[in-house]
Amino acid sequence: MLLPPLLTLSDIHLTFGGTPLLEGAELAIGARERLSLVGRNGSGKSTLLKIAAGLIEADHGERVVQHGVSVSYLPQEPDLSAYPNVLTYVESAFAEHDDPHRARALLNHLGLSGDETPKSLSGGEARRAALARVLAPGPDILLLDEPTNHLDLPAIEWLEDELKRLRSAIVIISHDRRFLTNLATATVWLDRGGTRRLDQGFDAFEGWRDDVLAQEELERHKLDRKIVMEEHWIRYGVSGRRKRNVRRVAELANLRRERRETRRALGTVEMVATDAALSSKLLMEAKALAKSYGDRPIVRDVDLTILRGDRVGIVGPNGAGKTTLLKLLTGELAPDGGTLKLGTNLDIVTLDQKREALDVTGTLVQNLTRGDSDQVMVGGKPRHVIGYMKDFLFTPEQANTPVGVLSGGERGRLMLARALSRPSNVLVLDEPTNDLDLETLDLLQEMLADYAGTVLLVSHDRDFLDRVATTIVAYEGDGRWQLYAGGYSDMVAQRGHGVKTLGEPVRTAPKAEKPRSDAPPAERQQKRKLTFKQKHALETLPSRMEKLRKEIAAGHAKLDDPSFYGRDPAGYEKASAALHKAEAELAMAENEWLELEILKEEIAND
Repeated sequence: MLLPPLLTLSDIHLTFGGTPLLEGAELAIGARERLSLVGRNGSGKSTLLKIAAGLIEADHGERVVQHGVSVSYLPQEPDLSAYPNVLTYVESAFAEHDDPHRARALLNHLGLSGDETPKSLSGGEARRAALARVLAPGPDILLLDEPTNHLDLPAIEWLEDELKRLRSAIVIISHDRRFLTNLATATVWLDRGGTRRLDQGFDAFEGWRDDVLAQEELERHKLDRKIVMEEHWIRYGVSGRRKRNVRRVAELANLRRERRETRRALGTVEMVATDAALSSKLLMEAKALAKSYGDRPIVRDVDLTILRGDRVGIVGPNGAGKTTLLKLLTGELAPDGGTLKLGTNLDIVTLDQKREALDVTGTLVQNLTRGDSDQVMVGGKPRHVIGYMKDFLFTPEQANTPVGVLSGGERGRLMLARALSRPSNVLVLDEPTNDLDLETLDLLQEMLADYAGTVLLVSHDRDFLDRVATTIVAYEGDGRWQLYAGGYSDMVAQRGHGVKTLGEPVRTAPKAEKPRSDAPPAERQQKRKLTFKQKHALETLPSRMEKLRKEIAAGHAKLDDPSFYGRDPAGYEKASAALHKAEAELAMAENEWLELEILKEEIAND
């Protein structure tokens, strides 16, 4: 016998500012169910969750909660101002028989002591306190709006395990695919004001959604063909018989109204990065790089080589120094020790996690054009800013909207629009997935796959790291960072575990034993040496590369003359061919020099 749902929303309608947001949405939450609530940014997911929590009243529809069922809601922006400290805030959710020790335990897992005052908290710390508050009483229903925001990888994995152990029914809004895949047993899709339910986990959702949209397009195509046939009859059949069939004319009007009222799925973001000129093959080479703050080492003796086209993911707990490492590698921050060699012709564009580059008092257009122009340069060509806005799902009506009133997802799209319009051959992405919906994340991942330059990425999104990164740099504790080939899952396989919390001992994969120095000569490998030819190449290649770079710069300057081709077409072709030859020779020389440098280092470490 099926038990009735603990909470039901039926035929929910809600309109904001004259625009319908929810039109007949439904939600049923059964005992111990774990639902993922998915949909585009702005589709009304958070609003529907607030209606389920009883915080917002719908214009029309019914909310039914079984008698005695407790509901806890995690907001995106919690308010702790009425409480003296974090512990008091968490304990305010307790009922009479709840375990008072659970509050401290949860706060410790989330990196808080409980003694913090609301004014001293960052936005991320306030959200972690709110997460402890909703988990502590063990409610019958948990409504979680982006619970992984501002959590690092150890906290996300801890939260997964905690939610799996709970007996509560759970509804989760999240952009973290791996989190939803590991938890959800059913999926509710909020789309164009209505909801559809799939009684399978999130891993089955995207294929099902695509099938639904394809069927809609097929039905729409059939409707369009039927309208064409009816219009043909009206134009030619009526004049042929000199008599109007009123019923068929009315049917045509109904068909046109049906097509007009059908809400199509929202468009997708048009995301293309603007490429700059090609960088050198060797992009960044760090040797014994070191940086400390006070007595605490953030980066200690890091050796790292990054080549053109690499996709490097940097992972570690909050506070490990991921952003500091990024700034060291790009030359933005000076190291305390060691050396950093940067390649030539680098055009670096950074997307920072705090969205600080945005002027929140300026309009959307002013932030895109960096002034009062109505044009934005994309790929070296001017585009009207309204058209470029539409590529990122902004409407023309939003052109003069202050950035300060945009949602987190809209700010994320705006930052991407700004960053991708600038020519670059190095993209530095610090938590780019924050507040982006799943479809936009898909398109960002596809864009990065096609990007000709190099990507440096800091993220706590395990699925995104697996899709994008070809190399992982992981925090090993005490300022040490280790390089692993592949994505996040590959790192876990090599390392034997994921990211640990700050201060927790990290087990590294055992290294192969080197031959003992006291072993018999037959057991030792003969020590390698560079050949005379290799030594000579190492000495002469740098001057050769510098000469080629000067030739290339001169060739570009010559070809940039707009009158050159008209004046001397043959000379233009000859200069162009010489430039291509020099660029190819430089790439080969850089590659040879790099291979020899790596070999030299390996021999030195034997």
